[in-house]
Amino acid sequence: MKQSRLMSLVESVANVVVGYGVAVVTQILIFPVFGLHTTLAQNLKMGAVFTVVSIARSYVLRRLFEAIRVRKLRTSSARPR
Repeated sequence: MKQSRLMSLVESVANVVVGYGVAVVTQILIFPVFGLHTTLAQNLKMGAVFTVVSIARSYVLRRLFEAIRVRKLRTSSARPR
């Protein structure tokens, strides 16, 4: 069964929102262990930066794996049988 485009969008948005929340909570809990003391506003801003970087990383990896998949398909279809 194939996922609809709407559900793919919902999943992607949910993933980003949950990831952002996890990043902020992790920072709040872990930073003091390393002697870093930040305000909630600073944690929210850093979480946003990490979220943007994560989205970019995910996009680049998806495109890379898609290029590998397409290259494999071309190679396998070009082989004589």
